[in-house]
Amino acid sequence: MININKAQKRTVFLRTNTRTSFNISLWAGGIAFTFLFALLAYGLAKVPGFNHIGPLACSIIMAVIYRQIWGYPEKIRSGIEFSSKKLLRYAIVLYGLKLNIDVVIHQGLGLLLRDVGTAVFAIVLTILLGKWMKADRGLSLLLGIGTGICGAAAIAAVSPIVKAKEEDTAIGAGVIALVGTLFAIGYTILRPYIHLTNIQYGIWSGVDLHEIAHVALAAAPAGRDALAIGLLAKLGRVLLLVPLSFILMYWMKRTGKMEKDTKIEFPWFLIGFIIMSIFGSYVVGKHLIIPKTIMNDISTLTTFLLTMAMVSLGLNVSMKALRTKALKPLIAMFITSILLSFLTFWTM
Repeated sequence: MININKAQKRTVFLRTNTRTSFNISLWAGGIAFTFLFALLAYGLAKVPGFNHIGPLACSIIMAVIYRQIWGYPEKIRSGIEFSSKKLLRYAIVLYGLKLNIDVVIHQGLGLLLRDVGTAVFAIVLTILLGKWMKADRGLSLLLGIGTGICGAAAIAAVSPIVKAKEEDTAIGAGVIALVGTLFAIGYTILRPYIHLTNIQYGIWSGVDLHEIAHVALAAAPAGRDALAIGLLAKLGRVLLLVPLSFILMYWMKRTGKMEKDTKIEFPWFLIGFIIMSIFGSYVVGKHLIIPKTIMNDISTLTTFLLTMAMVSLGLNVSMKALRTKALKPLIAMFITSILLSFLTFWTM
């Protein structure tokens, strides 16, 4: 009896280890997939025409085309999502080194006020337009929150709070990825023809665009200062996800629809971004000398990590879903995004 039990335990142990090893292999394969696409994007970005939009946009375009032809590589989803979530956040933390904290002191409060205005305007207008167009209410709410706060991350965060369907969450994330990518590329194309300083352009991108990745895509061509201030503006909107979630929880509780085990994930990478900003502003170059070549290497690594994250963003875009349930909410969100861009540009 004892020998049989030992044999059974050994069999379970081996099966568990095999399954774990297999999952780790798929996870690594997903990361390798985004790594390969990032390398190809860097090569494509050197081709005349594509060199104007850079590797970030190229990686998204390639991923969107891949998704429509071959579908989403489900087997390696865990690794792809690791690139889009973890690597993206690591890159944002590293970008803190490029932000002079003095800019934060002088611009931070004004940016936060702009962020609040963006969030309220986007959410309210998208819901009203959706109601007027008789669009799906739940999806309109998700898209309004994604537009006003931080794209797919906001949609994913509030979905369990508002009890959204998994299908709506997936469609919302895909629509945000598609529209945000189009706007980010459009901003990049328009940049040489609009009369904004690099800092103003960075603020415009950070206050308006949907995802952190979209802000990085649009602001990067304008230089480090534009990218840093754009990320600061965008991260202010990310921070608004916390109070918004509490407001939604309170609303759901009053209507008796909130689940008891609902939790809110705090964006801790925001703290890392600020810490790195302080470190880069007051330590590096004053108390700690870091060779310029190393700083350039960190900058290159940061951009490459962002490029890997773009792949997952592009893979979330499904054209089929846009032709059915998402069409009217998409139109409502698109109109909101255009009006928001014009309004913010006019107030710069």
